[in-house]
Amino acid sequence: MNNRTTRLARRFRGLLPVVIDVETSGLNPATDALLEIAAVLLKMDEGGKFHRQQTVAYHVEPFQGARLEQEALEINGIDPFSPLRLAIPESQALYRIFAAVRKQLEETACYRAVLVGHNAWFDLNFILAATKRAGIRYHPFHTFTTFDTASLSALTLGETVLARAARRARVSFDIQQAHSAIYD
Repeated sequence: MNNRTTRLARRFRGLLPVVIDVETSGLNPATDALLEIAAVLLKMDEGGKFHRQQTVAYHVEPFQGARLEQEALEINGIDPFSPLRLAIPESQALYRIFAAVRKQLEETACYRAVLVGHNAWFDLNFILAATKRAGIRYHPFHTFTTFDTASLSALTLGETVLARAARRARVSFDIQQAHSAIYD
């Protein structure tokens, strides 16, 4: 790594952790809509602790022909067609999220972002499918490495469910706000 390598870049061998959560209209990234996406960009202090730097979040319009499973919509409480959501096309949401991540990659001298999430593989697969649909050729995320908080929670706390893991870790978690990308 060069002279401008930052402490953050050294911490994860050039990978920039970005916390991501998505809300969807089902479980299949090829057929189900991405409805919300939130990215939390982190900064690392001199002591090596991480803090929220910026949150970038969007409500997303279902893509043409997307399957909207009623059960999924009941769980996350999203009405995909509500004008109050101020939803934007998934290509715009991805472009804006990726632009914020690329800016932080440059500022931190990291070469690639790594998705941090609860059941991270699910979120990454939805992002990769939406990226493909949008015709975006380059995205900032590592395509197979993730930092999965569900696995870490199972290992350290004996819990994989986010609300239960938060309770065990003594982190406040409002179940009424759960299933919102920006809250989770």
